[in-house]
Amino acid sequence: MAAAMSRCRLWSCAGLVSGGLLALQVSAAALPPPAYQWATRGTPVPPPVLYALALQESGARVRGRLVPWPWTLNVAGQSYRFADRRSACGALLQALRTVSAKQVDAGLGQINLGWNGEHFTHPCEALDPYRNLTVATALLLKHKSPNNNWTTAAGRYHRPAGGAPAKRYRQAFARHLTRLTRPNLQGMKTP
Repeated sequence: MAAAMSRCRLWSCAGLVSGGLLALQVSAAALPPPAYQWATRGTPVPPPVLYALALQESGARVRGRLVPWPWTLNVAGQSYRFADRRSACGALLQALRTVSAKQVDAGLGQINLGWNGEHFTHPCEALDPYRNLTVATALLLKHKSPNNNWTTAAGRYHRPAGGAPAKRYRQAFARHLTRLTRPNLQGMKTP
């Protein structure tokens, strides 16, 4: 399975610089992109929080910029990025035949299909960017309490049990969030 997936990794797939990629390129003034604003509408989740979460979960370097990549899978601890949804869906279905769904994360928010698969009518629905972000928003809210901040909630989103992995995640998430929310006074590109 790994061999088949590696052939379709982001870095080697044809068509990477096609229109789909251009849709992901946004100016610093437009961050976070409209999909993140749409997914958080009517909730207390600030769009930059969801965008920082997606950067941490599925971020890929494209043309020197870190962007969330919608067709990202993590199968048994190994990340795979695909050029399009169809390729990612095929690999996702193959992965689910090979390993436990609890070892498969999908999409922008890397939703675990074993623990949270009930949020989707079909496994490949997790690769729909809007649906994935909506589920990620709901899961993030589930981990937010009046006694914690968004960084703590993000750590619990990644690893509800806490510990060192959640701490590392919180630190990385906080770096993304800080870059997104600090004033961009020198005209530098936001990642």
